[in-house]
Amino acid sequence: MVEVPDVLELTAPQARVLGSLLEKQATTPDSYPMTLNALTTACNQSSNRDPVVDYGSQLVETTLLAMKGKGLARIVHPGAGERSTKYRHIADEALGLDTAQRAVVCVLLLRGPQTVAELKTRTERMHRFESLADIESTLADLAAHEHTLVAQVDRQPGQKEPRWIELLQEGAEERAAALPSATISASSRSGRVEELEARVDTLERRVAQLVEALDDLVELPPE
Repeated sequence: MVEVPDVLELTAPQARVLGSLLEKQATTPDSYPMTLNALTTACNQSSNRDPVVDYGSQLVETTLLAMKGKGLARIVHPGAGERSTKYRHIADEALGLDTAQRAVVCVLLLRGPQTVAELKTRTERMHRFESLADIESTLADLAAHEHTLVAQVDRQPGQKEPRWIELLQEGAEERAAALPSATISASSRSGRVEELEARVDTLERRVAQLVEALDDLVELPPE
């Protein structure tokens, strides 16, 4: 296992870079390790990120060097026929994380505090958890980790379920205490959007089936 500091205290850019590397390793393995430009784009993407940021490539490069010093990232120098330096994380080696644990940590790094149900939905592309109990078991392992990587946040007013927060990033207590209503509202809006998209998909399938069943009895308006 790679030696890492007892207290990681990642900065916000370091947390975003690590989360992006974890995500792309799992979801786009053909493009991993990542070039600086690709990683900068991943950090700044507007989907699956909270908050959305606008990092420059120089900041991302400086952040990578700092993470290398903490034993969490490595530089992959160009090989024969290659021109670009690439970067990869070694958090799994440094912290002894399995695939399930990496997926949970990744979502917490990229999207902030999450409920167990949100984690199950949002880790789907990286690792398939069969049940909420599987997520809870993984969270318990991460909480009991040598570095205590996650913690449960008490349920806030207006929330139905407690949330979990990652502890790799500095200022964990402040972040946990500042679960603002705006964050809760954004999460709620995101859930409603996902629900509406699913309902639209269902309606489109049903309309297509109805048109097929009616065959030529109904003349559809031109698109």
